[in-house]
Formats: sequence, C-alpha cells, structure tokens
Amino acid sequence: MGKMGTACIILGTALILGALSLFLFNRLESEQAGAAAESVLPRIIEEILEPNSTDPAKEPSYPDPYDPAMTEVEIDGYAYVGYVSIPALELELPVMANWDYSRLKIAPCRYSGSTKTDDLVLCAHNYTQHFGSLKGLTDGDAVIFTDMDGVVWRYEVVVVDVLSATAVEEMESGEYDLTLFTCTYDGVSRVTVRCDRVED
Repeated sequence: MGKMGTACIILGTALILGALSLFLFNRLESEQAGAAAESVLPRIIEEILEPNSTDPAKEPSYPDPYDPAMTEVEIDGYAYVGYVSIPALELELPVMANWDYSRLKIAPCRYSGSTKTDDLVLCAHNYTQHFGSLKGLTDGDAVIFTDMDGVVWRYEVVVVDVLSATAVEEMESGEYDLTLFTCTYDGVSRVTVRCDRVED
C-alpha cells in the first residue's frame, strides 16, 4: 500500500472517530438535559399545586386576567412559566421563562409570546428527552400547557413543517396559538409544530 492509501486510511479513521465522539457527546448532553428537566418538573408541579409552600408567610396571589404577562416562578436560579405535556411523544417537560443556549441545555424555553395572547412559541434542543421527536407529531395530536397559575391550556396540532434556520419572522408569524420548534440534527432547518387552542 502506498503513502496515499495509508493517508486515506488515517483520514478515514480520524473522521469516523470524530463522528463517533460527536455522537457520544450529543448523547451525553441529551441524557444530562433529560435528567435536569426531570428533576425540576416535580418542583414546578408542587409550586402550582401549593404556590406558597416554600414561603408560608406570603399572601396568596391571583393572576390578573387582563395582564398578558405569564406568571414566573424561580427554581434553582431560573424562572419557569409552567410545563408542557405531549402525550403522543410521552413527554412532560418544564418550560423556562426566557431562552438562551445555556437554558436550552436544561429545559425547553419560551421563545416569545404568551398563552394569554394566543401566540406562545416554545423552543428546545433536539435532544431525545426534549423536542427531538417533534417531527413524529401529526395533525390532531394533543399538546397541553399548564402555567404557573394552574391554568391548563389545551392545543391540537394543525401543521408540522420544516423552516430554514434563518426564518425568524416566519417562526412568529401566522395565527397559531402555540408553536413548538427545534433544530434538525444538521442544524440547517427547524422542525416547527403549529397548534390551535381547543376549548374544554
């Protein structure tokens, strides 16, 4: 075997090892994110059921129905607005009040909007334990969001789409009451799920 053949084998081996390392790193990040979300969720549910349990001296407060801002509760230094349930994917995840890349490693985040103004947009990494299976949703699947005031908002999937990663305006446009999105594995597109609110 000549020098060229040896160089190709070395390069091929390096590429395979690099791909394997990236796969293992992503899998580890996914498992850590799943564990982080799983540890926070019971505390969010407890806060919803007993809002003053952490501080009995606090007077109970009631949400202003005319205020579009969502109630936020701080847990471990991060603000949360509730949790999302997607029965078809067997997912139940806490939702942070604001998004940035460090928060996305813990839980899905509010990208923009509010339940009260029917324009809530949630984003999450494509981790298996987060929004990695969104593309598996179909029209009519249920998505349920429970806010920190204990109000349950029920939605139904109406569109599953793929947008380019630069389609920021399109992500927030349209008359959809709830949008969920995550990046594709190659990072060049976003799986986007549009939902309409359904009345109980």
